[in-house]
Amino acid sequence: MLELYHHGSSVCAAKVRFYIEEKGLPWTGHYIDILKGDQFKPEYIKVNPKAVVPTLVHDGVIIRESTNICEYLDDVFAENQIRPADPVQRAEVRYWTKAVDEELHPACGALTFMSSHRHTIRGLGEKGLQEFLDSTPPFSVTSNWHERKKELVRLGFEAPGARQQVELYDRYLQKMEEALEDSTWLTGDAFSFADIAMTPYVMRLDMLSMQGMWEGGRLPRVTAWLAAIKARPAFEAAIWRWMPEGLTEDLKTNGARSWPEVADMLNIETAETT
Repeated sequence: MLELYHHGSSVCAAKVRFYIEEKGLPWTGHYIDILKGDQFKPEYIKVNPKAVVPTLVHDGVIIRESTNICEYLDDVFAENQIRPADPVQRAEVRYWTKAVDEELHPACGALTFMSSHRHTIRGLGEKGLQEFLDSTPPFSVTSNWHERKKELVRLGFEAPGARQQVELYDRYLQKMEEALEDSTWLTGDAFSFADIAMTPYVMRLDMLSMQGMWEGGRLPRVTAWLAAIKARPAFEAAIWRWMPEGLTEDLKTNGARSWPEVADMLNIETAETT
């Protein structure tokens, strides 16, 4: 039996859900509300000492880290392989998954907290806010996440390195545009783990009302790619089904409020600047 500890707003959890749904595997979910601090409860820390989601439990065996989980699923369940069999194409997929894990994921965390989560967490009250910030383990999303999250929540886009994180995110959208020049999907004409890995990160921008980073003719291939992703049968079950209504509205509203600031960093004209 596959059991997945996950949350609707976690991009890593969305990646694993998308993978599971594309493979057509049955699974049972354990919902961990990371915005209320469920991940810091002792019983979950035993399952995942980094206090992050997702965590997969397969017949009692614990598998952590989203990319590791996805590759494990292909190794254990041979049907509907998502990673390409060709070694060269598989290496191309790994370029994307490695970039997501090492660079894009921290940037996504920063942008999400700066744009939206800091407003939601502040709703916990000063005491709740402080408890939330202090509960992060010393080593979590990144080695400095404990202190970095405090900066992002308290300073928002004034936090050190904020512009660099936004610019890094945009560079990966540009890389996608280049990769899609001669193919339907990121590593060729076949849908692969590269597309699954990138989907939650582009969708996070979509949820934050930041479609201006690719729409309006700015990145037409990325626009078409996202439309093709949303048309896949597994997409609804993996992404939208698990987004709480209140959280979806928070991301949309807070993100829209933050969009002019992001657009200004990227020199994108908006209705307010034209």
